[in-house]
This record gives sequence, structure tokens and C-alpha cells, in this order.
Amino acid sequence: METETVKKHFFSDMSVMLGRSMRHISRSMDTIVTVTIMPIAFMLLFVYVFGGAIQTGTENYVNYLLPGILLIAIASGISYTAYRLFIDVQRGIFERFHSMPISRSTLLWGHVLTSMVSNAISVVVIILVALIMGFRSSAGILPWLGVAGILALFTLALTWVAAIAGLSAKSVDGASAFSYPIIFLPFISSAFVPTESMPSIVRAFAENQPVTSIVEAIRALLLGQPVGNEIWVALAWCIGILFIAYFSAMKVYQKRV
Repeated sequence: METETVKKHFFSDMSVMLGRSMRHISRSMDTIVTVTIMPIAFMLLFVYVFGGAIQTGTENYVNYLLPGILLIAIASGISYTAYRLFIDVQRGIFERFHSMPISRSTLLWGHVLTSMVSNAISVVVIILVALIMGFRSSAGILPWLGVAGILALFTLALTWVAAIAGLSAKSVDGASAFSYPIIFLPFISSAFVPTESMPSIVRAFAENQPVTSIVEAIRALLLGQPVGNEIWVALAWCIGILFIAYFSAMKVYQKRV
């Protein structure tokens, strides 16, 4: 059991772990390129190559496309959380820190908070590029805060899923491979085209998977449109995934330590 002293210094220990993980990211150009440049490249490709042929009912296709690009960026970013956790496990970093008088859970929370910070930076950069490309929003402060909240909850939920993969994987490829289906999900949703244009079987899947409700909620908030029930469905998906992933990750972590 943790001593009272260790518990008392939980937040200071966590800030040290956060700083350690953030330094690792700042030194990895591969992470920066994948998390920011690739989603931007997707956005440029779809807007300037395919955008003219896609009918979405919006004047500027980037307004329709942006929510899906943000989710792809987050899905790409959380794969590095799994990778970094796996490397720490393989190198015995956990055992080294556990021999010190620090809160054991701060090791895991350091990686989780790093994912939140790095993905937030990625999202801001992508939105700035979208503004240059013509993205415009009529949303006020509260809708923007709602968008930020949904994206933060989505990031946190997926980060805990990444923690499970990073702690239990047997190889580097296995640690990051879980993110591929998540990155692929926006392509079978309303992120790029309306679901009405899809074949019936594909449409049924697209309309009942989590990405579509999250994308629709974010899009409605950004465009100043009625959100309806989509925001509640989106929140239910995010909170449900977060709840299951958190307790599953902590169970796996406890077995490790």
C-alpha cells in the first residue's frame, strides 16, 4: 500500500512523469509528423482533390470534413501512447520507478496526460490550417467549449484503450496495431460523406457506430445547427468506452506492478 507521504505527493509525482513523457514527444519528429502532418495531408487531399465531387450540402467542404479529420488525428496520436507504454515495460522503467517512494499510478497517469496535451496541440494546429483553407464557424463560446469537451472525452477514452494495448502487447507492432481500426472508422461514417449516399448495409453500420454520432455532434456545434440527440449519443459512447477502458487498464496495470 502507498504511504501517506506518497499519496500526499501524488500531483507533484505526476507532474514529473508528465514532463518526462512530454520531453520524449518533443524529441520524436516521427510523432510530430504523424500526428499533425498526416491528418493535414488528408484534409488537403479531400478538400482540393475530392471535395468538388462530394455533395454535402455545405458551401465549403472543409466545414463538413473538419470534425472527422480531428478524430483521425486523435486516433493517430493515441497509438504513440501505447507504443511509449510498451517501451517502458520492456525496458524495465516501471520497476525502476516502483523502487522509489512515488505513487505507482502516476507512471500511468503521466502517459495519459501526455496524450491529452499532445493531442490538444495537434487539434489546435489542424484547426488553424483549416481556417487558412477557408473553414468558418458561426459558433459562440459555449458551442466551442462543447466541442473541446467532446474531443477531450474522446481522447481520454481512447488513451485508456491505448494503455491496455501498451501494457499487454507482446511486440511493438502489437502495441500500436489497435489504433488502425480506430483510424479507419471515420471513413465508414458521416465524416467524409453523408450516410444517405452509402449502400444499405454500409449505411446501417455507419449510422450506428460511435464516430458518426461524435462527428455529427461536433459538426452541428461548429456550424451553429441544432444538435438534437446526437450529442447525448456521442457522450454516451465516449463515457461508456472510457469507463470500461479505464477499469480494464487499471486491472492490467495492477497485474504488471
